[in-house]
Amino acid sequence: MGKQRRWPLATRVACFMVLPLFTLSPTSWALNAAISGVSSQVETNIDAYLQSIDEEQYTDVRLEGVIRQRTREAMRVYGYYEPDITVELDKTPVVVRIEPGPQVKIEVLSINIEGDAQNDRPFQVALENFPLREGDPLQHAPWDRLRNQFSSLAIERGYFDSGFTDRRMEVRPYLESARLYMDFSSGPRYQFGNTSIRGSHIDPERLRHMQTYEAGDPYLAESIARYNQRLAETGWFSSVTVRPRLETAQELTITPPSGGAPWWSEATASQPQRPLLSGAALASALSLHRRDEDDTRLPIDVSVEPADRHQFEVGIGYATDVGPRLRFGWQQPWINRFGHSLNHDLYISAPEQRFSGVYNIPLEDPIRDNYRLQYGVRNRDDSDTRSLEGTVEIARRWEFENRWVQTLYFRTTYEDFTQGGVSDEVWLFYPGIQWSRTRTQPQRFPLWGDRQQLSIEYSDTAWKSDAQFARLTGDTEWIRTIGNDNRFLARLSIGAIETHDFDKLPPSLRFFAGGDRSVRGYSYESLSPRNEEGRLRGGQQMLTSTLEYQRRVKDNWWAATFVDSGDAFDNWGPEDLKTGAGVGVRWVSPVGPIRVDVAHPFDNDDDWRLHFSIGPEF
Repeated sequence: MGKQRRWPLATRVACFMVLPLFTLSPTSWALNAAISGVSSQVETNIDAYLQSIDEEQYTDVRLEGVIRQRTREAMRVYGYYEPDITVELDKTPVVVRIEPGPQVKIEVLSINIEGDAQNDRPFQVALENFPLREGDPLQHAPWDRLRNQFSSLAIERGYFDSGFTDRRMEVRPYLESARLYMDFSSGPRYQFGNTSIRGSHIDPERLRHMQTYEAGDPYLAESIARYNQRLAETGWFSSVTVRPRLETAQELTITPPSGGAPWWSEATASQPQRPLLSGAALASALSLHRRDEDDTRLPIDVSVEPADRHQFEVGIGYATDVGPRLRFGWQQPWINRFGHSLNHDLYISAPEQRFSGVYNIPLEDPIRDNYRLQYGVRNRDDSDTRSLEGTVEIARRWEFENRWVQTLYFRTTYEDFTQGGVSDEVWLFYPGIQWSRTRTQPQRFPLWGDRQQLSIEYSDTAWKSDAQFARLTGDTEWIRTIGNDNRFLARLSIGAIETHDFDKLPPSLRFFAGGDRSVRGYSYESLSPRNEEGRLRGGQQMLTSTLEYQRRVKDNWWAATFVDSGDAFDNWGPEDLKTGAGVGVRWVSPVGPIRVDVAHPFDNDDDWRLHFSIGPEF
């Protein structure tokens, strides 16, 4: 019975291993057979069993015997144990005619769960979803799946002393009946014990606050995996290992066959070492009845290694908006035992140069809650904009279970600027709040994803800010894929400022449109209201949108067509928005997606613009 259940998997694995050879060879070794007399489901399984037969390896007599044998094996899993099989080798393809005969029915079906698992809901659901009943035709697959489900659930949910006390399938083809027995003894469910942390340069209490379980909770493998993931996401460690120490069984085992010590030895090096038992002693020890309830508590061993204290990153890129660009990053993922971090970033391009830093102070949940101190200087010299800006911001950040991030901040900005020939210097003090969420699958070139962001800021002369304003910005972007080859992208961005001091607002707060990530067909930030001299002044409102369709041409190459529309303006409801449309190429390169677009602005019949950029959409 066991060989029959394993054979389809072995057949498929063999097929995939030799597939490259098959495509290179002019001769076909797989048996091509025309099967008749059975249902499509049984026919498909028989065909899979016959695929690995190499006709050249057998004489006709032997080949016919092998075909009959494998056909019977393929039919047994559906309850046909006495088929009448006719094989005609002199035809192309080989003809296999089948009289399936009677299908074995289930006469007795006995499934029992003993121990703590009998009241555990996932086990009950597995039983409720078992499709076979007494009187149904026999099928091996659901029976095997239930057995595997019980075994998997036992490991995932902490029944480490579980086992099958009875597991039988008695088939009587001559009576057209089968008797199925499965008795699963789960034993007690283990609980989480105390957590031991080794190798941490961060205060262990901070790591314990991140635990996804409490001592005494029922064991759940998912909680271990989530704790492991959360520790890794902090960036504090170069490696993280979270494992249960199975003292009542595995810790008593003899030295592993490969030599060396068991995996937990390193994690528990500071604890007294206990002698290892022989196999016979182990069997005897495991047969003893457990009297102390604490025997079912599993200590959890956490072993970590510090991440490099200084990490550097250099990036070089190009985009038609800004030309060549250089970025240098210096990250310190931890600077003290409390897990504080410090990051610096230097960005250089022809129109803009900036230096910024972020000091991060994690709270009780360092992944989701923290304080941030951000600071930076920026110099811009682009078209009608000249600006030297310095900013300091203090922020409180929360990340919720639904992955939305809320940030409450207070920002102070000094900016010395000239916009459209008008110069000024301003100090602004304003609070703000932002909600954002980004989801992508996969990360490098998302085939599914979306990004939302909404920000509200307010400044008032009552607290000595040089301008009074309320500013709102919002962005939403969606990527969806139909099948494997049709990718759709939609983007909408809005912005609005309510103020009586617009001339006091620096360029960093005004709105401009146009460019690679805005309205293609127009140069970078070239769309905005203009003053009497025809110079860009910036707008109080902004609206841009994008619709794009991409079609996979081959492998990592995609063709694209798109329409962008939008503008920056002073009053809602402009007479018309600027619109550009075009075609492009996408290449998912090893360094990230590369986009090349040719766009045509609709308000100029003779104009075309090339757009080039590297990096994901968001």
